[in-house]
Amino acid sequence: MSSKAQKMELNDGHSIPVLGFGTFVTEEHLKKKSMESTKIAIDVGFRHIDCSHFYQNEEELGQAIRSKIEDGTVKREDIFYTSKLWSTCHRPELVRPSLESSLRKLKLDYVDLYLIHFPVSLKPGDSLLPQDEHGNLILDTVDLCATWEAMEKCKDAGLAKSIGVSNFNRRLLEMILKKPGLRYKPVCNQVECHPYLNQSKLLDYCKMNDIILVAYGALGTQRYKNCTNEDTPVLLEDPVLCAMAKKYKRTPALIALRYQLQRGIVVLAKSFNEEHIRENMQVFDFELASDHMKILDGLDRNLRYFPADMT
Repeated sequence: MSSKAQKMELNDGHSIPVLGFGTFVTEEHLKKKSMESTKIAIDVGFRHIDCSHFYQNEEELGQAIRSKIEDGTVKREDIFYTSKLWSTCHRPELVRPSLESSLRKLKLDYVDLYLIHFPVSLKPGDSLLPQDEHGNLILDTVDLCATWEAMEKCKDAGLAKSIGVSNFNRRLLEMILKKPGLRYKPVCNQVECHPYLNQSKLLDYCKMNDIILVAYGALGTQRYKNCTNEDTPVLLEDPVLCAMAKKYKRTPALIALRYQLQRGIVVLAKSFNEEHIRENMQVFDFELASDHMKILDGLDRNLRYFPADMT
């Protein structure tokens, strides 16, 4: 079954495909690879593409999307494209110019979803991670409620169909939701989420407020040297997950992805491997029994593979 048929309605009336293709790359030479893998993802049925200014590969992704439009595989309206506002652009006067910069790189007229990427403001400038002489990040003092108001104006202008947040905890979400004069609630909150970090309390809060949780790092496969110890357990090697995969005649990755979908979570899957990209689309071909879902709930150990994300 194609992911095109699997969508969730957002609180602003738009809808989001429940399976998304993640495009984060850590090294310059992977940019072209991300372009090729995005083309493959669209060919096999992915319609939700997740990116960010911080990833520094939006130009390549724009090329991939436009090439698939030009060859007739999709129309622009078939693609749900997410971009994110980076922390050096939280000042209200920088929000729209940042989005417009992404649109120029993409050569698109709008993004379907624009997120505040991270709730920590950094000094504006050319550096994505500005540092002082001691190697410490240089912070900026910005009222995120003012940033949100600038995001609302981007929606009004038609530059972003929907707006949301990423890496926000409950306190930060409440700050936005209780903001005087709030015109648009965040449609989603994108956070690290997988069986070892199931975010159950945050998920409950988001559901209560009609905010969709979007899971990144859903396969726990990103083991960054500065963030993850060598002895940190590998999610996809978990014996419980592997036993369940054997029972369902699926891979551990598919079990992990299916687990999120059945919890009402939009899930992002990232791969440069064509076989894995095709395999991830099989997540719609089976369903986990309720008792098996409870077993997977029990794997939670509050373990993060990514840098602490304020959640």
